[in-house]
Amino acid sequence: AAFLAEFFPARIRYTSVSVPYHIGNGWGGGLVPIITTSAFVKTGSLGTALLYPTLVPAVAFLLSLFLMRETRKMSIWTPEQGEGAFART
Repeated sequence: AAFLAEFFPARIRYTSVSVPYHIGNGWGGGLVPIITTSAFVKTGSLGTALLYPTLVPAVAFLLSLFLMRETRKMSIWTPEQGEGAFART
């Protein structure tokens, strides 16, 4: 979760990360026992059954390494471009 939080301004960080994170954990984590059990029943192999809960996080990790930009030198407190464009009343 800390890895994802860096990609959002501090002002909206909790909502931007929390909602999709918990929806993904609910659906993705909730389906793991069903998928693993059905794979084990069909193949009879524990190794085959454990492919899904092992490969999905590994692929997600590799994609995040290569597709997400570096945020080390970004300021989390400065407004982004286009923010504050509306007139104050």
